[in-house]
Amino acid sequence: MAVVVVNTTSVSGIILKCLGGLYTVESPDGIFECKARGIFRSKGISPSVGDRVTVSGGVISEIGERKNYLIRPPLANLDQLIFIVSTVSPSPNYLILDKFIAIAEYKGIEPVVIITKTDLGDSSALREVYGAIGIKVMEVDYSDESSIDAVRELLRGKISAFTGNSGAGKSTLLNAVDPTLNIPTGEISKKLGRGRHTTRHAELYKLNGGGYIADTPGFSTFETARYDIIRKEELAGCFREFEGITDNCRFRDCSHTCEKGCAVLEAVEAGEIPKIRHESYCAMYEEAKQLKEWELK
Repeated sequence: MAVVVVNTTSVSGIILKCLGGLYTVESPDGIFECKARGIFRSKGISPSVGDRVTVSGGVISEIGERKNYLIRPPLANLDQLIFIVSTVSPSPNYLILDKFIAIAEYKGIEPVVIITKTDLGDSSALREVYGAIGIKVMEVDYSDESSIDAVRELLRGKISAFTGNSGAGKSTLLNAVDPTLNIPTGEISKKLGRGRHTTRHAELYKLNGGGYIADTPGFSTFETARYDIIRKEELAGCFREFEGITDNCRFRDCSHTCEKGCAVLEAVEAGEIPKIRHESYCAMYEEAKQLKEWELK
């Protein structure tokens, strides 16, 4: 990434990387490094990757309004959050995946599931579960260039982030989509059954085909609560397959976990809602019930 010194009075751009108090910003005048005004710290604001900013005199002076924001890793203004899930090594963890999909829904970020290692394991269950609820599901086969082309088209003109279990192949897929990126990849640990954490911080990469992509640390690096906290009363709204069904529950304050007359439970029983998704919802609801009020502030 070429860095140039910009001496203009004021220029607008997008933050590509934040590291050690230095911000790499892409603008029409080029790519350059700068610091941020100290006033942001006093306001409890910190510039993040994906932010649209104004740089004056070599210092970030304004941060544009964000349409969404992930707490950790700090990422702003995402159009889509792409979950890389492998069929094996590591095997899919539906609960963790559903937690992150719920956060994407909560933030107004379009979730997408991309399945890797389809030559090593069966991907049908993943396709059935997430395809049935209207989430875009794609499969990657590195021997079939058309599957890589489909990912390139998915990313074109958008700000996206790849995330998923370590070892699922995020960096490998990014390098296949755009070989000029040369993102380091890690071997799978046979002892742990997961990959080494090759990504240490969030960074936006500009793609040759258009758009930006962020590679992020793997799921196992952080607790999902650090991405954001969803109250139990808001959780049902983060499961798109519940939409329109919850209105038919007998009780207005139905938790959709065990009540008689719960329309969601009836839909699960009828096969209209995937059972494994409802199991994830119930587990997340129980976790949300344990949250203390100070954690929600």
